Amino acid sequence: MDRQGPETAATGPEPDATGTTRVMFSPRNVWQAGLVVLALVATAALASFVLTDARSVIFTVVMSWFASLAMEPAVLRLSRHMRRGAATLLVMAAVGGFAVVFVVAFGTMFVQQIAQLLRALPDVVTAATDWVNGTFSTSYRVEDILSSIQLTPSQATGYANQVIGGAIGIIGSLVGAIATAFTMLLLVFYLSADGPRLRRWVASLLPDRSQEVFLNVWDLTSVKTGEYVAARVVLATINSSTSALVFLVTGMPSWLALGIWTGLVAQFVPTIGTYISIALPVLVGLLSPHPWTGVIALAWAVVYQQVENLTFEPRISARAVNIHPAVAFVSVLVGASLFGIAGALLAVPICATLLSLLDIYAKRNPIEPEAGGVPDDAPQTAARSSSSSPGTSSPGT
Repeated sequence: MDRQGPETAATGPEPDATGTTRVMFSPRNVWQAGLVVLALVATAALASFVLTDARSVIFTVVMSWFASLAMEPAVLRLSRHMRRGAATLLVMAAVGGFAVVFVVAFGTMFVQQIAQLLRALPDVVTAATDWVNGTFSTSYRVEDILSSIQLTPSQATGYANQVIGGAIGIIGSLVGAIATAFTMLLLVFYLSADGPRLRRWVASLLPDRSQEVFLNVWDLTSVKTGEYVAARVVLATINSSTSALVFLVTGMPSWLALGIWTGLVAQFVPTIGTYISIALPVLVGLLSPHPWTGVIALAWAVVYQQVENLTFEPRISARAVNIHPAVAFVSVLVGASLFGIAGALLAVPICATLLSLLDIYAKRNPIEPEAGGVPDDAPQTAARSSSSSPGTSSPGT
């Protein structure tokens, strides 16, 4: 006769005499279920914190990582002749110096053109009023239009206070942007200088199968980001050269600077870069002694954009990131809607990386012909069979 141990509380379903299933829990299982629930609540709270409060920090880290990947080709070449940290500093100094010169040069030009436009605004309003009076036989005067606005001193004071408040907000945003930029520069330096060591350290924490996936993601992201930046540089060079040549022929003031501005802004500012890039040349042309140069600049921008989109831009981008132009366009729209300009800038290399990983790990199945359907090569097969037996004839002949 077998011995049986002491009777314990059942932890599984037990049917009773009536056929009803009862589920019984031991006190230990109740505690385990409570701990699982608490762990789920803590995980949800942590995810909520990450997605809300720490979103800006995560975004800064991701942007810094992509910036370090974009610098990787130049840093890798220089690291063959010097230490990797020194190579990273040299590349960052070159990029930062170019950015400072670019912003100072074109920022000064933009402010000067805006100031010139404001000084010429009364003459423009007077000319527009004269044109309306001569065309529609009216008798409007600029003084009457200004008096109809009825701007009282109290309203002027309120507008001034709003402007001062807006200026204070802009100063605060500028200080925050400077702090964020400083943090991002430090992260870019560390991620680029210690990139290989960081890559090996993170991979060493993962199992073998996960190590392969992680290394493929890192390497593919690095390659696609570098190729994307290289393609943008090529397109910016083409755009700058051709635009500068057109501006020179039409007699545009500061034609070389405006050509460089057009090429760089159009290629490196996603979605709206084309419109921003041509706004400054058009403004300079309209305010020059020959306003028709601004009209020519606008027409040139429209024509060049169409030629670029239909000819060499898809080929260069396809060779760089190997994705369809429509997919790239949709990815830019999604990235811009989620994360603004930075999301649009990173959308194409991220999409290219995901598609490359899909090609590596996705299982592809052969496409079977539909039931009763004719394969694509059936007409060619039938033609070859009929031509190979010329002596045969169809029934009834």
